[in-house]
Amino acid sequence: MTSKFIITAFFAGVAVVSYAQPKVVQDAEKMYVSQNYCDAADKCALAYSKLQRKSKTAKKAKAEMAFKTAESYRLTERFREATEWYEKAIILEYYNVNPLVYYYNGEMYLVLNETDKARKNYEEYKKLAPEDTRGDVGLESVARRDSYVNTISTKLKVENESKINTKSFDMAPMFGDRKEMIMYFGSSRDNSTGTARDPRTCEKYMDIWISELDKNGNWKEPVLIDGEGINTEDNEGTVAFDGRGKTMFFTRCPNLKKHNLGCEIWVSESKGKNKWGTPKKLDLKPHDSLTVGHPAVSEDGRFLIFASDLPGGFGGLDLWSTTYDKKSDSWSTPKNLGSEINTSGNDVFPTFAKNGDLFYATDGKPGIGGLDIFRATKQGEENVWVNPVNMGSPINSANNDYALVEHTDRTGYFTSERKSANGENKPDIYKYEIPPYVFDLKVIVNDMNDKTTKIADAKVVVTASTGDKWEGYTNKQGVIFWDKKPTGDRYLNEDASYTINVSKEGYHDAAGSRVTTVGLKYDQNFVIDLALLPKKPIRLPEVRYALAKWDLLVDSTINSKDSLNFVYDLLNEYPGMVLELSSHTDSRGSNVANQVLSENRAHKCYEYLVKERGVDPRRIVPVGKGEGDPRYVFRKGDNFSANLPKDEEGNAQEGWVEVRLTEALINSYKAKDKALFEMLHQWNRRTEGRVITLDFNAETAPAAPASYLEFKKVPKM
Repeated sequence: MTSKFIITAFFAGVAVVSYAQPKVVQDAEKMYVSQNYCDAADKCALAYSKLQRKSKTAKKAKAEMAFKTAESYRLTERFREATEWYEKAIILEYYNVNPLVYYYNGEMYLVLNETDKARKNYEEYKKLAPEDTRGDVGLESVARRDSYVNTISTKLKVENESKINTKSFDMAPMFGDRKEMIMYFGSSRDNSTGTARDPRTCEKYMDIWISELDKNGNWKEPVLIDGEGINTEDNEGTVAFDGRGKTMFFTRCPNLKKHNLGCEIWVSESKGKNKWGTPKKLDLKPHDSLTVGHPAVSEDGRFLIFASDLPGGFGGLDLWSTTYDKKSDSWSTPKNLGSEINTSGNDVFPTFAKNGDLFYATDGKPGIGGLDIFRATKQGEENVWVNPVNMGSPINSANNDYALVEHTDRTGYFTSERKSANGENKPDIYKYEIPPYVFDLKVIVNDMNDKTTKIADAKVVVTASTGDKWEGYTNKQGVIFWDKKPTGDRYLNEDASYTINVSKEGYHDAAGSRVTTVGLKYDQNFVIDLALLPKKPIRLPEVRYALAKWDLLVDSTINSKDSLNFVYDLLNEYPGMVLELSSHTDSRGSNVANQVLSENRAHKCYEYLVKERGVDPRRIVPVGKGEGDPRYVFRKGDNFSANLPKDEEGNAQEGWVEVRLTEALINSYKAKDKALFEMLHQWNRRTEGRVITLDFNAETAPAAPASYLEFKKVPKM
């Protein structure tokens, strides 16, 4: 049913001021109590204008007419008019009779996006009715409004399903077949059964309609459901089906004059494609005046959730459940879903998600306005749902939003009373779609010896798990980027994995890096840094030793063990690498002593990596190089740099030349610059790496020599 109808269906019998009423007031009261809200607004407004404020009783009656005029406008969703009349009732101090005048006024202002006015009315209501949680919910809705509007679901595309909708009410879509090609929904369009109009909605009484998808994915012209006794002169709608599409449950709301009849759930069995048998009413309520509706049924057709004002609820309409017993051919006594789901407001329009979660609409939790759609998580295998979460914008709006049904994992349908293209607030069916997530890939290639050095013209090859493959070359900044192909398609797509390999002459090929979009439910910019190893010695971070010793120096100026962690990380990044680890000394002291000292230092590095970091000993070959292999650095006059200086754009600065730190060059600074002299010697005392192979095989590699953990006595320097 329309939200405005089923929510107001149980509001009959509002208190009436007791005194000798003029006929104009009696007529207005009669119209209002009979729930003829379409005409009651004008009748109550007329009565208001005829009443004079000559006494407290007359003032009270005038205030009540203002309130009922406002209510009639609210219940027929004429929000601006409703606020104007609530304000009149407030001026006449109707809040002393019914504090809800403030609450409903706040609700109208929230729908109209006038949050400051909404807040003030909620605050006034909370003062008068502090025990009613609806005031707190309203204030929280105002405070958290932005968070509901700015959610991850803003990526969703929502559009009016214009091929189905009409100028009348169209609502509560549901699929009735396994392939989900047939949509059932309720509509008050002109061709519905009967000629009368529902005084509670100002529309014709609703019927159940059907539309089918054609081969192009478009909805065909809707037709009335084919089934005797299903569509009547009453309101029918809000359908649900078992998993086979063989049993249909639907809501019927009878309208019999002088009788207060609530809505009911009926069930019909399939008689062939789109044909249904005579329905039977489910016995779910103890009294005809109570309302049950909005069925949601399990796959096996034996568990039903529905909305009702049955006794024992939390207020308004709650969600209840019942289970079918085949032996007795009856449904169990309804059970309330509890406070985790239900509120003091209206909790309505339940549907099941494909994974078993529960969608439903409520105005009793903080939201954007009116009914908002929430998703509650199914807990375990039992019929228990927890943690309802507001689905946010654009699914929810400032107006009523409800009856969401999933179609595929990317699309679905729901009902919204948001303002349509013609400016009306009426129930329409909307489609939502999750567009493909957008991924792009940037690869940055640098030099392993100097991460600030970017490598141009490196070949980057990307191979997808789907079989696609493409390649390109880095620019002078060492970067290559992929987003869209010339055809407009994306390079990276959903639910795929990609392996990235980099190569360039003069460098070892980079081990393949991998990115995946499998399971990602958001856009992602992948940025991958890959380093190429030059086919020359790898300069490691500085490792220091005390004079004439080989213990790794750890003090306030350096932690040599941390420096060696570079090797550990490198070996992890390249699991096939076997590395020669060579230590060098400066030129001071004898050649023989320096050779032994360098070997001991190399063995010490080996010992740390193998014993403390757990590196496979077969993947490191420690070598002492003594003093015979001075280091290359860059020089410009009397200035030296370990790396070639570059400008802000990454280009080499002019004037710098590569030189070798020979003993003669270093000694030339012994007298004129002692600090530089010591620094250049220190640069020669270094540990370097050289790739022996990238094809290490743990199954076949021989054992490492035990001598790698031995230390020799150093001859006198």
